[in-house]
Amino acid sequence: MVLLNPNTSAATTRMMTALARRALGDAFPVRGVTVSRGPGMLTDPAALRAAAPEVLAAGLRATAGGGCAALLVGAFGDPGLRELRAATGVPVVGLGEAALREAAADGAPFGIATTTPLLAGSIAAQVTALGLADRYTGLRLTTDAPERLSADPDSLLDQLERAVRACAVRDGARAVVIGGGPLGEAAEALRGRCAVRIVAPVPAACREIVRRLSG
Repeated sequence: MVLLNPNTSAATTRMMTALARRALGDAFPVRGVTVSRGPGMLTDPAALRAAAPEVLAAGLRATAGGGCAALLVGAFGDPGLRELRAATGVPVVGLGEAALREAAADGAPFGIATTTPLLAGSIAAQVTALGLADRYTGLRLTTDAPERLSADPDSLLDQLERAVRACAVRDGARAVVIGGGPLGEAAEALRGRCAVRIVAPVPAACREIVRRLSG
């Protein structure tokens, strides 16, 4: 399986690839690929749109020689997902789609905690497009800018925890999706800090890939 990182941060690629390998084990080898051009973080709709053709190009290169069983698009907004599904013959799974469907699978209300206020509209549209709006309790955001939080893991974790608790206590969510590939390590840590069910996007996408490859 190839994990495509739609932003140009090699550190983020390494982190998400490690999480995917942990989730999949030895049965499904994982190779991480970073897109060649674009921003280091996807924090607004323009960045998501710009990332889509880069993801498509990287995915086509990854599948050109064979030996690639599946593709994972490693950004919550799933840039390039539709294009890859139309252009390749392998299963293609996006972080956002997989995590949202997993959170809503039992019919329980779910919320989203994330760091990117400029993507609030895109996230709401994504929920609606997946037919999950009736179970969606809303979005809760961290207070500092995503770029600042990416350099301060402790502050990121504390602010995400507050956002998760707001989803549960104020909004009535019984599951909370952590909305972002670069938030993967924080999502894992929050499972031990929050009583509400945390849906981490990278493991959720890996579980979907296993279902598709095993079906």
